Amino acid sequence: MPTDAANWTDICELGELQPFAGVAALVDDTQLALFYLPGTNSDKVFAIGNHDPMAANAAVLANGIIADIDGEPTVASPLYKHHYRLRDGVCLESPEHSVGSRPARILAGKVQLHTAADTVDNTSG
Repeated sequence: MPTDAANWTDICELGELQPFAGVAALVDDTQLALFYLPGTNSDKVFAIGNHDPMAANAAVLANGIIADIDGEPTVASPLYKHHYRLRDGVCLESPEHSVGSRPARILAGKVQLHTAADTVDNTSG
């Protein structure tokens, strides 16, 4: 994960996210799905593209069901139930239809995204 402080931007307060649930966010004209996973040793937040390429690019992934598949946190699309890895947006059933991701972190109670690493691609599919 990038550590350069200048390239991180605040998106929201951590308290605005629900544990183990997603929320949609519009960042620089890109729809993202943010997921907050509190943990025993550390809390994590993930940002992937919100458009499901397997469902005509419907903006629904923030409404998906969080699951753990082989130790990887994933979200199942609410439409066709394809699973996307939260760390990189790869579709487990069809990797060529991945949604991309952005580095995200929690710092001083704020959710931040790395601005120089725009890897979300909502055009695949």
